[in-house]
Amino acid sequence: MKTDDADALHSHYRERVYRAFADQGIDVETRIERALRAGIERLGVDGGALTRVEDGVQHLVRAVGSIDHLRAGDSCPLDRAYCRATLESDSPLSVRDAGSDDRISDAAYRTFGFGCYLGSKLVVDGEAYGTVCFVSEGGRDRPFSEAERLFVELVAGLASQALERRTYESRLRSRTDRLREEKRRLEGITETTFDVIYRIDAATEFTYVSAAAERVVGYDPVDLHGESFGDYIVPDSYPDALEAFRTVFGGDPVEGVELGFRGGDGEIVVLEVNVRPVYEDDERGEEVVEAQGVARDVTARKEREEELRVGGRAISDANLGISIADATRPGFPIVYANDAFGRLTGYRVDEITGESWTRLDGPGTDLDMASFRERIDDHESVTRELLAYRKDGTPFWTRATVTPVEDESGSITHLVGFMDDVTERKRTERLIELLNRVLRHNLRNDMNVLVGYAGMLADSSDADSDLVDVIHRTASELLKLSESARELERVARRDRTPTRVDVESVVADAVDRQRATHPDAQFDVTVSTDRGICAGAELGRALDELLGNAIEHDSDPPTRVSITSADDGDEVEVTVVDDGPGLPEMETAIVESGRETPLEHGNGLGLWLVNWVVTRYGGSFQIETSPDGHGTVATVRLPAIAPGESVETAARRPTTLFR
Repeated sequence: MKTDDADALHSHYRERVYRAFADQGIDVETRIERALRAGIERLGVDGGALTRVEDGVQHLVRAVGSIDHLRAGDSCPLDRAYCRATLESDSPLSVRDAGSDDRISDAAYRTFGFGCYLGSKLVVDGEAYGTVCFVSEGGRDRPFSEAERLFVELVAGLASQALERRTYESRLRSRTDRLREEKRRLEGITETTFDVIYRIDAATEFTYVSAAAERVVGYDPVDLHGESFGDYIVPDSYPDALEAFRTVFGGDPVEGVELGFRGGDGEIVVLEVNVRPVYEDDERGEEVVEAQGVARDVTARKEREEELRVGGRAISDANLGISIADATRPGFPIVYANDAFGRLTGYRVDEITGESWTRLDGPGTDLDMASFRERIDDHESVTRELLAYRKDGTPFWTRATVTPVEDESGSITHLVGFMDDVTERKRTERLIELLNRVLRHNLRNDMNVLVGYAGMLADSSDADSDLVDVIHRTASELLKLSESARELERVARRDRTPTRVDVESVVADAVDRQRATHPDAQFDVTVSTDRGICAGAELGRALDELLGNAIEHDSDPPTRVSITSADDGDEVEVTVVDDGPGLPEMETAIVESGRETPLEHGNGLGLWLVNWVVTRYGGSFQIETSPDGHGTVATVRLPAIAPGESVETAARRPTTLFR
């Protein structure tokens, strides 16, 4: 064939292929089928096919020509197909004699038996889709020409474009259908929702307002369409509205802005609005064309919030510890606590939230939980005086009242707890109980002694010096008891005045006072802290009692007393150690047991005084026999004040007597 004739023939079949793919009235597979028929004629082969490869399987989508075993709908594993080699090649695969071509596997040749093959890969969306191929049962006496390979490559390229466009259009239709359905769904929601949904354009005019506007703000949505939203905003809210408008049209969403809106009846409606920018084609980076938002009527909520704010401020500022617990959950976890509750218990609000009130329980807490729950279940308030424990373990007395709160159905949803620190009152009550018990006991016993011995003297002709000594000693002990009780009462009645006490000075003064009355006693003093003690002036009297006890209970003078003071965390520890026989068990028992014990002849009143002074400033007191069995060790711990720290910062509340 002459060159001109070949070029004309080539152009003819190319035109047929272009026309086939240009016909938008038929589906893609039919267009490809027409191109395959043109290719059979152009290449002079027996058949042509469109294949689709998925998951390692070749599917014949379209097949044309005279080869019986080349049928649409057939499939085979890819490793038994000629197309496998085509997919692995970047250019059209041209085979003139498949039986001797290493690129065609024996399995593929046995399956199909094609003698010659010319195929090109189809690529859709960047991925291999399948192939367009042309085959004959016999081989060729010459290779496929460059023009023939280019022709097949043209068919494959146009087929790829057509398939890719179909995929895109299918996705676009699916997306359009979804958007249309979503639009219908959203329109249904916007017309039935209680909130107002709206759109505003760049000119500040409403372009859409949902039906809820009539109920919420008293306007027909049609009447608001085309109106400027600024005409309805109250003056106080206008700056916020303008700022929100600028923000949204600047490309950023706005949430939770509260605006006053002039309603149709002239009343002010408070709206909480959330707004976001709307872009053309919903692609960020383009110009914002509208603002779309939701407006919720929060007028009633704002009124309630104001009421709650006033009430909440009163609760928050109250000196009474107030907390609220969830009665619907196990353990009644705390959901709210005011600042006074934190000051009373030592817990930060965030630390106690979610915890149970039982977090304040300790060894001395005595609460009948069964009775408590029974009262609460009967919708009754419960009031108890309990020993509770602060975060640092310090015990304190509290008068606690728990009141159930019901919902509209009458079910208990919350428990409100009120806690008042009554430690000072309980301390005073215990002191009065102690003094009454001691005075009644000792007055009764000692007066019986005095009466008995006085009778014996009356019956005796001569005064018995031993009897006189007993009467004198008993009377002296009564006087001493009276003085001890009076002093304890004076200390208890004295105002509690926390101050900065210098450790070295208060210890030195106490030692000097003891040396004045006990010149033979020996004192070793070691001060190992530069911090002060947060206590009152009566601390010196407590030290006098400890040093005096150490000396007076020593039956084998001279007594040696060691006084040391050192830092112990946020406290200063003062220790008094003597080398005597130790205090009587009766006196140490009141400290070791953590409660008052029966006292005889005033024994233990001095330790009560020490403990009263120490605990009223949030400290603790401990007394025990030395490890070697000789002497007594008395330990006082009180809050420390670092240099530059204020007394108010270091001061603690009083704690219970005998921890």
